Amino acid sequence: MTTTTTIVTGGKATARRSSRRIEPIYYLFLLPTLVLFTLAITVPGLIGIFFSFTDSIGLGEWSFTGLTNYIAIFSDPAILQAYLFTFGFSVATVIVVNVAAFLLAVGLTSQIRFTKALRTVFVIPMVISGIIIAYVFNFLFSNSVPQAGAALGIPWLETSLLANPDLAWVAIVIVTAWQAVPGTLLIYIAGLLSVPGDVYEAAGLDGASKTQQLLRITLPLVAGYVVINIILGFKGFLNAYDIIVGLTGGGPGTATRSVAMSIILGFNGGDYAYQMANAALFFVVAIVISLLQLSLTRGRNTLS
Repeated sequence: MTTTTTIVTGGKATARRSSRRIEPIYYLFLLPTLVLFTLAITVPGLIGIFFSFTDSIGLGEWSFTGLTNYIAIFSDPAILQAYLFTFGFSVATVIVVNVAAFLLAVGLTSQIRFTKALRTVFVIPMVISGIIIAYVFNFLFSNSVPQAGAALGIPWLETSLLANPDLAWVAIVIVTAWQAVPGTLLIYIAGLLSVPGDVYEAAGLDGASKTQQLLRITLPLVAGYVVINIILGFKGFLNAYDIIVGLTGGGPGTATRSVAMSIILGFNGGDYAYQMANAALFFVVAIVISLLQLSLTRGRNTLS
């Protein structure tokens, strides 16, 4: 329903402003989703936060311990290592994914043959399950790559990267990027296609090379898409779990154990309250990153 409000200023001038009142029926349609979200997400989350202040193992008796779990987290080397790995892995993967996706998007929006077919091929990894991808690459890194390294006489490739505590993270970055590039690629393609062709024609007439056009025209005009991809990618990689499980299981040792893996292993190992405190802390980190996203994207109603 629409209502009209008349505003009188100075006794003479009038202005009319129409405001739309939301019909109650819309709230009724929203109610089932709100109830399901509350029961499946909000309530379990609040219960988990409550138990993070206890010594519960997930069942049986428990007692309040206050901030003991939270204080212990900051002195636990295993947890700190998990956070360090997760953030380092996320930063490295964001860089690899965005550089690769942007260069592929530039190529796939240029005047080359079979552009549509190539776009379809590059998007395929996005629809494959992460755990399946991990198991396939696990075989490759454990068998095919060492054989190729031995044949080429490359010593550091003759053993599996997954068994090397210093290089296992590289394999995880490669596999995660292989799956994440297609989604980022689609966003960059949309951004590049939104750039007017007249801009490049004018730059070409002024003598700008392809590299200069890329750095001084393309990048500034798609900066909004770059920001979105970086933030969304970083938030997604913080939750890395399935690919790490399929590739290394968090090993060798705990070298590649992410925060999400630490939390789930703690739940399964009877360390419920402690890892729930870890999950609550991780939730706060996600909130901070979300606020950062809002601050960086505020006012970008269009990504151009």
